[in-house]
Amino acid sequence: MQRLIVQVATTFIGDAIALVNGFGRIVTHILMARVERIASACDVAGILEVRAARAAERERVKHAWRALSASAPKPHHPRRHRGLFGCLRALGELT
Repeated sequence: MQRLIVQVATTFIGDAIALVNGFGRIVTHILMARVERIASACDVAGILEVRAARAAERERVKHAWRALSASAPKPHHPRRHRGLFGCLRALGELT
């Protein structure tokens, strides 16, 4: 019985958090609409469109890399430790 009560409470809290996040997004969208309108009216050089196109291209490339890395075969060596200098692990192959 206690397990059911905990599950209902957890579900209720999760739904309440999602509801507050949704309302926050709506309020943010309403408040930022005027700022976006002013920014686009002041953009005489077309900078915002260029920046939006670059951001969209970066997102497309990021998604393509993720899809490519997910479909690539994994190496057969054991997973190496990713510590403070984990980004330098590929340099071990140069020696």
